[in-house]
Amino acid sequence: MRDESGSEVGDRRNSVSEMSDESKNANNQPLYRQLLGRWEAADVAPLISLAVLIVFFSIAAPGFLGWASLSLILKQGSILLVVSVGLTFVLLCAEIDLSVGMMAVWASSLCGWLFHYFGGGNADTPDPSAAAVALCLLAPPVTCLLLGFCAGALTVFSRLPSFIITLAMMFIAEGMALYLTKSKKLNVPEVLGQLGNQGIELSESFKIPYSNAILAGLILFAGHLVLQHTRFGRYVYMTGGNREAARLAGIRTGWVVIACLAICAVTAGLGGLINAGRMTSATADQNKDLLLSAVACVVLGGTSLFGGHGSMGKTLIGVLTYTSLYVGLLQIDWIDDLARQLLTGVVLLGALVINGVLSRQSNST
Repeated sequence: MRDESGSEVGDRRNSVSEMSDESKNANNQPLYRQLLGRWEAADVAPLISLAVLIVFFSIAAPGFLGWASLSLILKQGSILLVVSVGLTFVLLCAEIDLSVGMMAVWASSLCGWLFHYFGGGNADTPDPSAAAVALCLLAPPVTCLLLGFCAGALTVFSRLPSFIITLAMMFIAEGMALYLTKSKKLNVPEVLGQLGNQGIELSESFKIPYSNAILAGLILFAGHLVLQHTRFGRYVYMTGGNREAARLAGIRTGWVVIACLAICAVTAGLGGLINAGRMTSATADQNKDLLLSAVACVVLGGTSLFGGHGSMGKTLIGVLTYTSLYVGLLQIDWIDDLARQLLTGVVLLGALVINGVLSRQSNST
């Protein structure tokens, strides 16, 4: 019995060392290879899906390659990309967060409520000060961080699946948003409207265009740096690949899970703020479909739902595929409006099934 136990522990430690060596070798690769991660035959499928969609919509909808469509893709995709970055961390460590949609609702609702009562969001209050606007923008992500930390801690210490804990957190976030807003529409700071739409005006003569896309790109790059160039990033991959082996190697996998769920909650809150700025208001019914859209984007890019495989570059490809499909269907006039949702589901289902079949074939070989 002792010999068998010792050999089992040795095998697990060897697998951890192999995963660690792979992570170190990845850091020596060129930047574009690090961003895309380790690509196999199955990883080409998302790229092919994106290319097929672009070619099809460029033929079926001549205006698809125009600047208006590109602008809409950037606006829609930036919100999904921000949320998907955090969700990638969670999926990589073999967990799931069902609260991202309601966390975004909570963040936008809290921002609107603070702006309404303290930041000049109604006619009875003076013009907002810089401190009041800063409070409206910083308080929502901080509260999302605390809620994500609580969800992670409860997942680890109660040993319940993250599916159950984040499901409960979803209802909590939605309930708090409804309580604050009373189901009313609230205004948000003007800077959010600039961020979500035309860009941030630094002066009368200078404006940063597509600020939401730039912010999403910075968050994506930060996530890439964390995953590929930090010890924590290696721990995320190792926790998702083989949690027991990672634990035996001395990695505090519980804290890795807590950190990933906290990161996901913060990015969800940021996505909610950007979307509220795009809509120039906050309501309790915004972002309700954000969860499924974000999960679809991450999985479309090739990140495994079972942990250990994926990268930020793959998530970016998934977001581009999803938003291209959404915008492309809007550009086709001969498709009935009531059928667009059905076609979106059919195309996504086909792409996901193909990706899954190719992934199983790649793993079997």
